[in-house]
Amino acid sequence: MACNSFLPSFCVFLLFLLYGASYTVTEARVIPAMFVFGDSLVDVGNNNYLRYSFAKANFPHNGIDFPTRKPTGRFGNGKNAADLIAVKMGLPTIPPYLSMSSKSNKSITQFLNGVNFASGASKILNDIDPQYPFSIPLEKQVDYYLAVHKDLAQGLGASRAQIYLSKSLYLIITGSNDIYNYFDSLSNSTQQQYVNSIVLIFKEQVKRLYDYGARKFSIVGVGVIGCTPSERNEQADRKCNEDTNRLSLKYNQALVSMLKNLASELRGINYSYFDGYSVMQNFIQKPTAYGFSEVKAACCGLGKLNADAPCLPFATYCTNRSNHLFWDRTHPTEAAHRKLVDYMLYGPLQYTFPLNVKKLVAI
Repeated sequence: MACNSFLPSFCVFLLFLLYGASYTVTEARVIPAMFVFGDSLVDVGNNNYLRYSFAKANFPHNGIDFPTRKPTGRFGNGKNAADLIAVKMGLPTIPPYLSMSSKSNKSITQFLNGVNFASGASKILNDIDPQYPFSIPLEKQVDYYLAVHKDLAQGLGASRAQIYLSKSLYLIITGSNDIYNYFDSLSNSTQQQYVNSIVLIFKEQVKRLYDYGARKFSIVGVGVIGCTPSERNEQADRKCNEDTNRLSLKYNQALVSMLKNLASELRGINYSYFDGYSVMQNFIQKPTAYGFSEVKAACCGLGKLNADAPCLPFATYCTNRSNHLFWDRTHPTEAAHRKLVDYMLYGPLQYTFPLNVKKLVAI
């Protein structure tokens, strides 16, 4: 496919890349594309296309603060981290992969800004029945990326595609469902054995992405998920589930260690790790300092802490979503996503290391 059949702005962008000039199409554009992998924290509608999925958010009151004020499949009241980072990178909204792969008139131009492969209820572990998939595990998300890579390489040519992909950002936010899974599945392995096994799978998928062009990774550790309204609701005193939090910390420690080793193994790889656990903990311990007045109960739901039921159409929801940390039983509000993204992009080494995303994309 010749360049003149691409979007005009992208042709300009390619010329800039190939001849060493500034690689912005517009003044605001920072990177050519973003590829997103993960779970419901960054799903933008992939699960809408999964026939057997119970993990969907394509109904009210989800999306009440989205620009269209309609549910889109995002698990929240508005935009999520993937949407907000795209804006900061000067990109349009990154579409869900399954919305594009289902089209009969597929074109390479639909992939040029990037693709979102994330799926609600997704895990690093691949334990999904392929005949009745209710979510897309990380390995399958990477499989989908490889299909996109093939199309891009054919359309741009191998060398141009490599430049394009090496300048792009690869966002990975996953692991929470694996932590919950350990307690739900009554695993026979020790906690350390379990986190080591899922981190090894994570490493294999990062290496696959690297082998197919990825060089810049923004990777987010698991947050204080023992303090979600759902987890608090199961405790008699409504306090955080510290067993879940301790396992989250073990996982994050193993993930950081793996990333450090990977950086020494793979030439040219760069990453920004975001310690979402510590930042979320700050929100919970000193809510007013971050603009929150409610960090225990969900905004949308029913019953105790609004966590007896998900955010269903007949549930009640708070009038001020900006002062709530949690939208529903397990997911942050758009306000929380915005604060977390600011830390990811501009945060100090205390929370984003070895560098923040702003510095990562400038490399």
